[in-house]
Amino acid sequence: MTTARPGLDPELRELLADMPLMSQLSPEVLAQLRRLPSTPVESLLAHRQVDRREVTVPAEDGAPIPLSVFSPANTDRTAAAPCVYWMHGGGMVMGDRFSQIDIPLDWLDEFGAVVVSVDYRLAPEATGTALVDDCYRGLLWVAEHSAELGIDPARIVVAGASAGGGLAAGVTLLARDLATPAIAAQILICPMLDHRNTSTSSRQYADGPGVWTREMNEFGWRCLLGDLTDDEIPAYVSPALADDLSGLPTTYVDTGSAEVFRDEDADYATRIWAAGGQAELHVWAGGFHGFDALYPQARVSATARRTRTDWLARVLPADSAA
Repeated sequence: MTTARPGLDPELRELLADMPLMSQLSPEVLAQLRRLPSTPVESLLAHRQVDRREVTVPAEDGAPIPLSVFSPANTDRTAAAPCVYWMHGGGMVMGDRFSQIDIPLDWLDEFGAVVVSVDYRLAPEATGTALVDDCYRGLLWVAEHSAELGIDPARIVVAGASAGGGLAAGVTLLARDLATPAIAAQILICPMLDHRNTSTSSRQYADGPGVWTREMNEFGWRCLLGDLTDDEIPAYVSPALADDLSGLPTTYVDTGSAEVFRDEDADYATRIWAAGGQAELHVWAGGFHGFDALYPQARVSATARRTRTDWLARVLPADSAA
């Protein structure tokens, strides 16, 4: 029996009609997708006054972790800037530090934020905690070099989309438990939070083509988890497993009503509230996975992006050095 599910926003449905969709991923298909050219970051920087710096930070095992640092050019550098530390999407198995980078670059424009994007290693070549550890090591480097980067260490925001949203949640849990570094806020955009893949929304978006289906999600998690058994999976890897969501920074979660991650994302925000924390949750009617990244020109996408930016304007503390 076919499971009933929310329909797509009419404008998004029309836009999506021209996009080739898949129902499953395989190692062969993944190899093909990885060979596709990514959007050159230069095209996003062409109309901006931005200083760009490339840095490599060693992972715990010594592997290189590339970071791209984008700073507003020709600004008053006597004032410390907020920082957005960005983790890209791609189901844990694809993408790079320039994927969806237009989202945090909007915050460079809006707030004069320094944007740092991390090129964490991908599954299945890297498994278990390697991805979240890479992201955490990059964040530590940012905090330790905040003065050099012109960053206010009290205004570091972690953010990510899809897999990057899940990694942002894991990094935030790790930073809380290790008591460093300080994170002012976390922005989780359609985050990939739960390896169990058993929610109602997960079942609704199965057995057919889509931007990100239940079957594709299972493939991504299998690649990441490798040989780990269920009782060996840490909450830093699958944040929905965390027993305690207290003590987290103020959190923004958004997702679409017509996507796999809807229920796990809403549940994560609900559990933050239950633990006494502050979260803002938006479920965009008719939004499919990654709708605002794929089609920013759609009306619901523009509203979602503007709402996120308005929230960040409200929660970012004033310059702590002022």
